[in-house]
Amino acid sequence: MDILQELNYRGLIHQLTDEEGLAKKISEEPIVLYAGFDPTADSLHIGHLLPILCLKRFQMAGHLPIALVGGGTGLIGDPSGRSTERSLNTQDIVVEWTDKLKKQLSRFLDFDSSVNPARMENNYNWLGDLNVITFLRDIGKNFSVNYMLAKDSVDSRLSNGISFTEFSYMILQAYDFFRMNSDINCSLQVGGSDQWGNITAGLELIGKSTGNKAFGLTMPLVTKSDGTKFGKTAGGAVWLDADKTSPYQFYQFWINTHDNDVVKFLKYFTFLAPEEIARLEEQVSASPEKREAQRVLAKEVTELVHGADAALSAIKISEVLFSGNVDTLSGREIEDAFQDVPSAEVTGEIALIDLLLAVKAAPSKRQAKQDIESGAVSVNGAKVTDLNKALTAGDGMEGKYIVIRRGKRNYYLAKFV
Repeated sequence: MDILQELNYRGLIHQLTDEEGLAKKISEEPIVLYAGFDPTADSLHIGHLLPILCLKRFQMAGHLPIALVGGGTGLIGDPSGRSTERSLNTQDIVVEWTDKLKKQLSRFLDFDSSVNPARMENNYNWLGDLNVITFLRDIGKNFSVNYMLAKDSVDSRLSNGISFTEFSYMILQAYDFFRMNSDINCSLQVGGSDQWGNITAGLELIGKSTGNKAFGLTMPLVTKSDGTKFGKTAGGAVWLDADKTSPYQFYQFWINTHDNDVVKFLKYFTFLAPEEIARLEEQVSASPEKREAQRVLAKEVTELVHGADAALSAIKISEVLFSGNVDTLSGREIEDAFQDVPSAEVTGEIALIDLLLAVKAAPSKRQAKQDIESGAVSVNGAKVTDLNKALTAGDGMEGKYIVIRRGKRNYYLAKFV
């Protein structure tokens, strides 16, 4: 399959300007394309994966991707997909976040290829030098207010109000496309479906200013079959930064994918061949209880984002928690696995009964005694029935961690300090 056929197979084309023209251009020579990423936080999240992986797919097909970090537009704020105005961040914060996003993006694209190297750009390099007169005379004159009001990103905000600052965002993004088309022959912009208005504004500016032919492609909004928002958990967004969402938590997000979504996500977020995806689709129908497709999805995406070692560690933690053999975990794995369970810090020597109360594994000493006597309590993987059992740091894994299991699924963590 060529790149457009592959994107079609994977359901990754939502809107596309002049498919025939783009197909012809791609067949004749490598195309330069870009996707933009504004530094609105100190990390990208899984909502950014589709455009990132789209750039990667184009590079694997022999084309030249550009990851554009919005050091300039990040100071303004994109109204797309929002019902209220963004809070403006200081320039120092935007510079800091821009640098962090650059490091994250460099994990996905090959910037050292001798054939079709990826590029990293920062639109502050040209937006930062614009003065208001140049902006209004040379760029703003190409856009009528009626044209801008008709765009969904603006129209959806009119009832709640939109500042001139965010109203102007579309023109700045259009100018990004114009500059990269003029400076480095970039002729394709890709993005999420909410970027269609901004992308077509760029095509408008390029056409009026240079007459060059350029193209736009958007990917679908990722949705879940149960109606809940993709990329959100009880703890908030699923981040690509391992310090914000650990590899184990990241792995768990994907392995909990519903049967109705898993094949779609395999197409969206992995580079598995169609034959392998078809095989996994058959497994979902024939043996859904085995959850093979979910395990493959979780492994592939975790490895892609965090590396092979992190993926293997996440798999190990999952298996250990299922079996209860927690004594094989490292300190880092314990921290990852039990980040969200009830926990407590303790010192000196503490009776197991008191420890169960401290970590809230039991509501009372009476219940704690009953749980111990009935064999419902395990400490670091070993069942304990001794009511007089006491613990010190020396009993902990790596000299400090006590993992308590009550019943089959309830875990608690105590840490000696």
